[in-house]
Amino acid sequence: MDYEDFIASKAASRRFEGIESTDLPSVMFPFQRDLTKWALRRGRAAIFAGTGLGKSLMELAWAREISKLGRVILVAPLAVAEQMIGESNKFDIPATYTRRGERCRSPITITNYELLRHFNADDFVGVILDESGIMKDFTGAMRNLLIEMFAETPYRLACTATPAPNDYTELGNHSEFLGIKTRTEMLAEYFVHDGETTQEWRLKRHAENDFWRWVCSWGAMISQPSDLGYENEGFDLPPLRMHDVRVDVGDSDFMAEGYLFPPAARTLSDQRTTRRATRNQRIGAAEKILLNHPSKPAVVWCELNTEQDEMSEALGSRAVSIYGSMTPEEKVSLHQEWIRGSVPFLVTKGSIFGHGMNWQHCARQVFLGSSHSFEMIYQSIRRCWRFGQTSPVDIYMISAATESAIVANYRRKEADFARMTGAMIEHMRDTMRAEISSAPREWNDYTAEVDMIIPEWLRREESACA
Repeated sequence: MDYEDFIASKAASRRFEGIESTDLPSVMFPFQRDLTKWALRRGRAAIFAGTGLGKSLMELAWAREISKLGRVILVAPLAVAEQMIGESNKFDIPATYTRRGERCRSPITITNYELLRHFNADDFVGVILDESGIMKDFTGAMRNLLIEMFAETPYRLACTATPAPNDYTELGNHSEFLGIKTRTEMLAEYFVHDGETTQEWRLKRHAENDFWRWVCSWGAMISQPSDLGYENEGFDLPPLRMHDVRVDVGDSDFMAEGYLFPPAARTLSDQRTTRRATRNQRIGAAEKILLNHPSKPAVVWCELNTEQDEMSEALGSRAVSIYGSMTPEEKVSLHQEWIRGSVPFLVTKGSIFGHGMNWQHCARQVFLGSSHSFEMIYQSIRRCWRFGQTSPVDIYMISAATESAIVANYRRKEADFARMTGAMIEHMRDTMRAEISSAPREWNDYTAEVDMIIPEWLRREESACA
């Protein structure tokens, strides 16, 4: 590599050869159509869009255009892959779901992240990562597999919800997957290292505008259509009603756990102790909430297997309970029972169904306990409270009086996330609009038709130098 090539490789924005769209679905909203066109022109892009904005349709439309050049693989979480097949049938975009890596008749293959090792990346010209936030952990095996496996794939699209504004690692992982900059290169160029751990990075003040301009060159962030200058009609969220439900804490409950009196729950260990000690009260409170409307769909989110077991037993035949240890077929079958309305209640964990699902038919959720993980709660709530939901959504957060610090911490993170997300999108809005709505650049070749006249004084200088 010579010096010019080296400098070019370090350019702030690395462009890839994309394609012009010719046949996007007519049902797409204008903002969906423009985002998809932009991603196709870009060749490799990320769409960070709020829940319910139609990422599935944009992914399938992108896949259909790229599939004119060769096969495309769309990778999604387990239950989301089955859901994606339903979307492809709905929009008449042929796709096949497979778990074994065999060549499908359809040019678009849909599979799960867990089954990706059965496939050969060389068989595909395009790859789509649905719920690409799975790459959040920069040390994770899945993150490394995705980056290495598709390093030579020409066309790449990553789609997920709007990332946390201060989670730069997630942006760096997306950039590395798309082949734009490695996470290390991004941090070295735009950030300084703070603190004593390698986790703490601060965006350089003088580089802030350049950083977000760089992100806009390959990623589009949108929480609602108006972020890109479109009308929000049809994309208004219904009310979200949060209900804090407190359960009584008895000394005897904690004495069985080895405590003389109930301690304030601040750490994860304290929280687990409190949850075990008040399990019966929580399950009783949840059962009372659910049976106030016994035929209305609802989700019960658990964290511990024991509380999931007892919650399922309390609800009996009115609920399906889905565990991580189940086979993919069992999970899909039980999930479909609940979707079809055969039973009104679903009992499960956020780690199984907390991402990617479209549950607009359900407007009630019960959390059996508070959590330190803001993201897990946020994503779980968004399965039901999303664009397309027509009813007010009721969220019941069950906690003990000793968990007030955890509840307050969640509320703080919730307010910070809303404020920082708004600030981030506001910071990027003008650049995003210009990037996405811009037409392809046209270049006119320059052909000299008149001989240049060299001045006499310049000729004399030339002669002297010779």
